[in-house]
Amino acid sequence: MDFSRAQAPFRPRKRLFIGLLAGACVLMFILGVLMWWVPSVGLSSIHPILPLILGLVLASVGAVVFGGLALLVMTVLTGRDLLLSERLRGLVIKYLFPAIIGLGRLLRLDRDTLQQSFIALNNQLVRAKKIRVDTTQVLILLPHCIQLFDCGIKITGDVSKCKQCGQCDISGLLELSRERGIDIAVATGGTLARKIIVEKRPQLIVAVACERDLTAGIRDAYPLPVIGILNHRPNGPCINTHVVFQQVREAIDECVVS
Repeated sequence: MDFSRAQAPFRPRKRLFIGLLAGACVLMFILGVLMWWVPSVGLSSIHPILPLILGLVLASVGAVVFGGLALLVMTVLTGRDLLLSERLRGLVIKYLFPAIIGLGRLLRLDRDTLQQSFIALNNQLVRAKKIRVDTTQVLILLPHCIQLFDCGIKITGDVSKCKQCGQCDISGLLELSRERGIDIAVATGGTLARKIIVEKRPQLIVAVACERDLTAGIRDAYPLPVIGILNHRPNGPCINTHVVFQQVREAIDECVVS
């Protein structure tokens, strides 16, 4: 296998996303206090117990939010599948991610950096579940931009057509998939990726793509577990991209029964 293109793995940090989540929780706490204090002046004139009831309701919501964040942080720190970790992943993917992206936009944070942090957090939550699946239940999903741009062989839909000339990373990835008996596919976009997933029905996806496509893919595939691996773009986006084989191997070794 040709590992000449492999470089030091880039591992995005999940703490940025968690930090923004914590900041959002603090803002929610302040907002909750205001929501209690302002109406309570009028409610007390109606009945003295109404401010207490409103306070209990807001406190219950706050306890759920802060408790969920604490559980999320503990899952990340310990690397263990704690209580409701899968539901937490769903909460992060479906609801918290859009909110954090909006908060990041207000703070003028780089969107790619936020998406990298989200992908790292998702990967950590998937790994915390200690998933172990058979090789036949795994799918390596690749973007078409990993193939050499001017290659005359169309491998979308059938990666086995690759002649393994070694000029792009498809050759090494195809060899890895054959070595481990794992299915591999190339998608040109989200629509085709979803079609491939429906047809192959994997239990685990190891996906390689850019920040935008990985983020969209993780959200579209949920509740299927996806380990996202960022590609490298020395020639710019969407052309002759590369992947670190070590990261693909690590994802497979951690989750696949030999």
